[in-house]
Amino acid sequence: MRMEKNKKPKDGSVILRTEHLKKEYPMGKLTVKALNGVSIQIKKGEFVALMGPSGSGKTTLLNLIGLLDEPSAGEIFIDKCQISNLADEEKTNMRLEKLGYVFQFFNLINELTALENVGLPLLLKGVPKKDADKRAAENLKLVGLEHRLQNKPNELSGGEQQRVAIARALTGEPVLLLADEPTANLDSKTADEIIGLFRKLNERGETIFMVTHEEELGKKADRIIRLRDGAVEKDERMRK
Repeated sequence: MRMEKNKKPKDGSVILRTEHLKKEYPMGKLTVKALNGVSIQIKKGEFVALMGPSGSGKTTLLNLIGLLDEPSAGEIFIDKCQISNLADEEKTNMRLEKLGYVFQFFNLINELTALENVGLPLLLKGVPKKDADKRAAENLKLVGLEHRLQNKPNELSGGEQQRVAIARALTGEPVLLLADEPTANLDSKTADEIIGLFRKLNERGETIFMVTHEEELGKKADRIIRLRDGAVEKDERMRK
């Protein structure tokens, strides 16, 4: 699968930065510290895997970066924009303009075709339907599904549904692609194919931050950030 078209340059600028990020949840008389001072950064064009045991804070961190939750303390910067204290409307715009999401359960709309699912974020931004359909078709071709434009999710395999979800995440041309356990519901062969697709997208210039519990899949990223007990335990580079 070739992906040279619209390749994004890797200029080394920082796309994501967190500073002393904390998240606490009150539990009766107790306070659970889900994150305890996490400071990380991801540069443009990196593919970073976030790993750690259950309860280490992986999903909490991803939810904060994805503006699905708010930190108890600390700062988050995406593309040099501080996002920690944005108003609700500003958060919505940030999600549409800067972020792309790939979820474990695909989160496709069953009543819509693959083309319509992928084009939906553009329609929400006010892009005319004709233009949205064109860009959606281009992205489905990018992930190898140009022959599935009119199929609905229940007519697709799990791997194909995840490819549709990836195409949708790319539609708004995000600066950062967030993936939360994107292979957890797939068999090992299909999981390898999806990670291979992420690698090809990364080689094209996409910046990817992926949560995974699979060690072998994590090692296919550029770096692995390991969390334990809500803090960074190790930040290791897999490749230059």
